[in-house]
Amino acid sequence: MSNTSQKPSATLSRRQVLQAGALGLGGLSMGDAFRLQAQANTESTVRTGAEADPAVILIWLPGGPPHMEMYDLKPEAPSEYRGLLNPISTNVSGIEIGEWLPMHAKYADRYTLIRSVAHKFADHGGGHKRFLTGRQPATPVGFVNDAPAVGSIVAKKLEGRDRGVPNYVTGANRGRDGIDVYSFGSAYLGHETHPFVVSGDPSEEGFQIKNLGITSEMSSRIQDRLSLMQGFDRMKRDLEEDRQLGAMDKFHERAFRLLTSPQTREAFDLTREPESLRERYGHHAWGYRALMARRLVEAGVTFVTMVMENPYQSGVDWIKNGTYNWDSHAVNCHLFDDLKARLPIYDQAVTALIEDLYQRALDRRVMLIVTGEFGRTPKINHQVGTQTGVSQPGRDHWPQAMSMLVCGGGMRTGQVVGSTNSRGEHPQERPLTPNDLWATVYRHLGIDWNESFLDHAGRPMPILPFGEPITEISG
Repeated sequence: MSNTSQKPSATLSRRQVLQAGALGLGGLSMGDAFRLQAQANTESTVRTGAEADPAVILIWLPGGPPHMEMYDLKPEAPSEYRGLLNPISTNVSGIEIGEWLPMHAKYADRYTLIRSVAHKFADHGGGHKRFLTGRQPATPVGFVNDAPAVGSIVAKKLEGRDRGVPNYVTGANRGRDGIDVYSFGSAYLGHETHPFVVSGDPSEEGFQIKNLGITSEMSSRIQDRLSLMQGFDRMKRDLEEDRQLGAMDKFHERAFRLLTSPQTREAFDLTREPESLRERYGHHAWGYRALMARRLVEAGVTFVTMVMENPYQSGVDWIKNGTYNWDSHAVNCHLFDDLKARLPIYDQAVTALIEDLYQRALDRRVMLIVTGEFGRTPKINHQVGTQTGVSQPGRDHWPQAMSMLVCGGGMRTGQVVGSTNSRGEHPQERPLTPNDLWATVYRHLGIDWNESFLDHAGRPMPILPFGEPITEISG
């Protein structure tokens, strides 16, 4: 294993720097700002060959989607296992999915279902950490990573690349957009590898992305101000040699580029898409996040994570027996009533993204993954709902078996990889772990997962401690 990193010394997050920049560059001296602009002007932002650059979209379903209702139905199992939903045929002979995913049925030739991934962490925090880092977490609960999430590893590997857009972006609801809400933390890789966060519902009228509100006129005024302050640059040069300022350079530089980059503003601007396409995705937070993900990878972002958690927004009424995420315990929701509300929105958004990637010839360059941290118990239980006060069906946490959808990346599609036993309890054929998925992702991105980074104690930590690419889907 080779060491590809130095011990991190980051002290500021991307958000803090962008907030400072959004205040008229108040957090930067004019000498700092002019120097950064000069450096930015000397760095190439031409996307030569960018159409060949691999990218990944991760649609994250926190709480744990029910594999027995979506992608791994068991119609022959006892009623307390199989539930109420029936399987339906797809456009690929032999592949069946849940009846509340009719649009998925039309595109089965363009994706692969993996039904045999499993791990051992049944708590949401432990499940998030285990899945998103590819490591056994130090503690089975809590969402603060002791190892970097995959997105941060990708960001670290790309830290020298400048396309005029962030290399790593996430999207989530306001109030649920913190790094540690979903174990998106960077651990020993430092704050500079955190994602650029898009907070809120992008389908809302007048939606704006915080800190990216600089217009071309404002940018021009900044340029004028920088020019006027050029004479002060020489005076400030000695101060810039200060160690602390030096450590902040890369944050300042990145912030300035993002604030003034037309590529960034355009990539996030969904109004540039025709109404017909926005309608295809759905005028809803999930649909617009999926559309934004496509725009971002098309613009040059390498790793995009969009959270699809709460369907009861964007004009969708909350139902008393529903729940905000995919955590379908009987005490939280009526499993089937909640799915009846959320699956149509999910079905529309995910299939629109699949269709769009293919129509724009992005299906080889962009790899799409749709998953949560684990599955749900194969056996249904009934409990009194906290909100309803009546007995209702639900499923609990189940990391021993889960299903996920993958497509793009030049992989082979129209197939199912792996299987579970007759009651959906555990892998039967082709047992896999999250690490096998990430090894597949890293290979797509051209990253050697055997390379190492130094942790806080200076110990070399391989990107993945184990795992091999899933050969059945490798292009």
